[in-house]
Amino acid sequence: MDGSCEKIFAEVIVFPGGCLMGSKIIGMSRPHEPHQPFFPFGNPFRMLSSSHLSRKLLILSKTFEETLAERLRRLNPKDKGEILSFSWMKLAMESLCETHNDIKTLITDLELPVCDWDEKWLDLYLDVSVNLLDVCIAFSSELSRLNQGNLLLQCLLHNFESNSSKLFIRARSSLDGWRQHVNSKNPRVENCCTILDKLVKSLDLPKVKNSAKGKVLMSALYGVKVETIFVCSVFAAAFSGSGKKLLDLDVADKFIWARAFTSLQTSVNGEIRNILSSGRFPVLKELEAVDTSVKKLYPTIQDGVNPVEEEAFQNSVSDLGRRAEKLSQGLDLLTKEVDSFFQLVLTGRDALLSNLRTSTDSDGRLEGNGIERV
Repeated sequence: MDGSCEKIFAEVIVFPGGCLMGSKIIGMSRPHEPHQPFFPFGNPFRMLSSSHLSRKLLILSKTFEETLAERLRRLNPKDKGEILSFSWMKLAMESLCETHNDIKTLITDLELPVCDWDEKWLDLYLDVSVNLLDVCIAFSSELSRLNQGNLLLQCLLHNFESNSSKLFIRARSSLDGWRQHVNSKNPRVENCCTILDKLVKSLDLPKVKNSAKGKVLMSALYGVKVETIFVCSVFAAAFSGSGKKLLDLDVADKFIWARAFTSLQTSVNGEIRNILSSGRFPVLKELEAVDTSVKKLYPTIQDGVNPVEEEAFQNSVSDLGRRAEKLSQGLDLLTKEVDSFFQLVLTGRDALLSNLRTSTDSDGRLEGNGIERV
């Protein structure tokens, strides 16, 4: 390793998930923070025997793949009725965050400095990350839209507290507004198909020459992208109610996690297609439950409440209130997870761009690798 490369490594290691580690920057710390000891794992410049290095890389790769396989198995629910529930979708987004964080750990263990990154690796990460940010924005906008629908539900439930005929007219108006709102399309979600296609094309990883560490990294990134594309396509299909958003990925058997992924994809995509082919809409479990209660109440609101039916009517209103509350809680929890994933991708991208800029020489090229300033 030449002097310029050694200098860069001593100052920064870039993690795609957003973590920086070095003698000056650790975990996104700022330059004015106290100096922290570097190389907690030992001196990375110490020469390792080829047999030791090969064994180490094999263990790192195997550990990453086995962890991913177990994570994918946990996502495969025994009860298919849980698919497209907010609890399952929250678990899926948590899984994505964990997998992207695992890449940070892997790069730490690989001791792979930025000056050793091939330009194609950097381009790949930057392209994928910006597409993921666009997908997150689309999902957040849809969750926000569904939360706005909750305001109509709350207005509806408030109007039910009175037997006034005028308030019943308002309730009917709120009910109509909610149904129109839920059945409307979100252009951002509809456009996810194009973005997902770009992510699928990114699965063709650049060839790695003369870098055993690079091969381990690219192999791990492939697993990360496969899980990411799968989860994002499921979310897009759920939010849009369209099976066209679902993607079926073919994964080679050579990966430890391949069988777990294929089983998960077959189970989840198959169930979603069954739901959509039945004509059910909305497909989100908690949203469908609210819609069922609304449909039950709608005829009563139109015709008026018969005194004989008063008790049944109040029970229906209470049922709608409980389901609306469950929907609200699910939306809040899922929104937080999507925001967490967005921040994870954003900080990783910002960290990489920042260190590419600060690691350039006066000619505007990355020392040791000849990468143009971004």
